Amino acid sequence: MNAFIDAKDISLTRRTGALAFLLVAYFFYAWSWNTVDILRPYIKESLGLTDLTAGSAYTIQSAGAIVGAVVMGQVADKIGRRNALVISMFGYGGFLLAALLVTDYTTLVMQRVGLGFFMGSMFPIAVGIYSGLFGRDVRGVIAGFVLGTYNVAVAALGFLSAAAFKAGYDWTVLLWAGAIPVSIALFAFLIIPDDRRLIPMDGLSEGQTTAKAALPIAELFKPGVAKQTILLATMTGLNFFAYQAFTGWASTYLKEDRMIPDTVVGDVLGWQFIGAALGGLVWGFVSDRFGRRSAAWGFVLAASLIPVYLFVPMPVGLLELTGFVYGVMLSCSAIWGPWLSELYPPHLRSTAASIFNWGRVISMTAPLITAPLIDGFGRAPVMSLASISFLAAAIIWFRLPETVIRR
Repeated sequence: MNAFIDAKDISLTRRTGALAFLLVAYFFYAWSWNTVDILRPYIKESLGLTDLTAGSAYTIQSAGAIVGAVVMGQVADKIGRRNALVISMFGYGGFLLAALLVTDYTTLVMQRVGLGFFMGSMFPIAVGIYSGLFGRDVRGVIAGFVLGTYNVAVAALGFLSAAAFKAGYDWTVLLWAGAIPVSIALFAFLIIPDDRRLIPMDGLSEGQTTAKAALPIAELFKPGVAKQTILLATMTGLNFFAYQAFTGWASTYLKEDRMIPDTVVGDVLGWQFIGAALGGLVWGFVSDRFGRRSAAWGFVLAASLIPVYLFVPMPVGLLELTGFVYGVMLSCSAIWGPWLSELYPPHLRSTAASIFNWGRVISMTAPLITAPLIDGFGRAPVMSLASISFLAAAIIWFRLPETVIRR
């Protein structure tokens, strides 16, 4: 124990610097992830793909992310989250650069699977690092900053892609961003404290900073916590299903059902995006002061806004406001990272946080379920299933343990 360092003894300046480096890594992870959507038309055109094959790149990438979250979450808990972060930065940066070498659908599949694998590890690794360096009273707000960083990266990719085209550059110039995480990855050893020797703010669990079991994930299914793990996985799945059922069809609904011009659709969705960026900070503050379960009200309010958005006639300005508020409410799940890590022993921080990505298994089925229903019942009624899904997730959330004392 003499070789251990207490997180409380590390200066706030160094801990903040470590968080800043982590946010930079998270920014380029978010950039890399969203190339599959924002650059889809250009990928499709350059490779001569159909809508189906171009769209399947998201499903393939998501499949890789699920595997990466499960595998690398456990690796992080065994070899240290800082070490795993370096591996992931080299991995996702390198595979984004590999997109420059993609020449057909087969190589696209290989590139997106590899990219997804290393990107899927970023959420559990990030949660594992900042949960060890900061106390429960500020982790919710930090989670909000992490979500905000993700949203800023998506916006930057969109704005810079437009700027690149205006300047006469080819869209592939945006893939060179992968060189940045690769070039700075090793600086993590200088900036981020070694969590293998770090006593986290919550203290140690049985003297352990890293997991000892061959498969740390098995500890999530031990008697006493197995039911909790299953409920958490179900809750995250309901969240992802609701998101895909509503947001996944939102642009199509606005264009084809509401007959909103293409020049305005982006603005309506943009306000939802801005609301989501701010919502992470709002719910992070709420959960730090009133407990993690208090943020479940965000899902309840999001569920109530969806029918208003879909069925109440309103001018575009009011529709933008409704979308903005919906985005704020939707971001209540931003605090799941620290909450998941707090529900299990500290040596399982990253493995526990990987539960968040398990729900993507359900989200990948959402288009397959909703698309046939839309043909029979219409787009708005089927999109309303998101309300039921959000409410079901909120009910589970309220029934799970609290980890923060109300202040």
